[in-house]
Amino acid sequence: MGNERISVIGGGLMGAGIAQTFAAANYEVCVFEPFDEVRKTLVERIEADLVRIGADASASANITATADLAEAIGQADFVTEAIPERLDLKRNMFADLVAKAPRSCILASNSSVMPIGSIAEGLETADRIVGTHWWNPAVLIPLVEVIQGEQTSDDTISTTMSILTDIGKKPAHVKKDVPGFVANRLQHALWREAIAMVAEGVCDAQTLDDCVKNSFGLRLPVLGPLENADLVGLDLTLDIHRTIMPELDTSSGPNPFLEEQINAGKLGFKSGEGFRSWSEGEMATLRGDLFEHLVKAQNERAKA
Repeated sequence: MGNERISVIGGGLMGAGIAQTFAAANYEVCVFEPFDEVRKTLVERIEADLVRIGADASASANITATADLAEAIGQADFVTEAIPERLDLKRNMFADLVAKAPRSCILASNSSVMPIGSIAEGLETADRIVGTHWWNPAVLIPLVEVIQGEQTSDDTISTTMSILTDIGKKPAHVKKDVPGFVANRLQHALWREAIAMVAEGVCDAQTLDDCVKNSFGLRLPVLGPLENADLVGLDLTLDIHRTIMPELDTSSGPNPFLEEQINAGKLGFKSGEGFRSWSEGEMATLRGDLFEHLVKAQNERAKA
């Protein structure tokens, strides 16, 4: 590994982070970005982020950017698409990738929720099309979900897993192509119950977040939910579920309370108020705390 020619489609937040991760692992990366302002600042943004996380800024020299798709992917071995979450855009892009990339090139989509089958449907060479869901920020979150569509070959999966492992990621093979994959389904199941409890007046938003951060949230880095079930015993887990499961929210769509917040102009950090009110200082502190936590965790993983 390390000799593959990497292409990234899109130089925005996620595309830049993906390109940076490959470049920091000594891969040569070509980024396709059609918008001049985004493309011209790409290497500069990546260099600044490398400095910010305490990495070698010279890795940015491994990255080039172009507005010519054929130039970006004409000799690529592995392409990652990171364009907006619209199915029509992704399908059009993958039609171009199928037509212009070498037949041996793996074509990966960074969609966070769309089944890879919906993107690859009807396209030739779907055996080489795979989902690779990176998490934001791409350079600091180790997980990349590798989603196998119905037509994705086992060789495509194994090669993708190997490349991601080589750059220091923790790839997870998702064997069934379902919307949201694994981690987002778990995350939004938690959000559904959290929003429902606030809507029902069980507690306010800050109390709910404090409950998560000061209880099971502390265990999650070392104890996953099914490990926890095994730890306490499946018999106890079953007894608890008999009581709690009937009480959990089972909405099949977004909670009306969420829609009410949005209709009232409460959009979160974008407007200064969402489930909670946020000052500029509070927003900056939370962003800073999150960044420092992720960098510390990354450094600890590197030492292990």
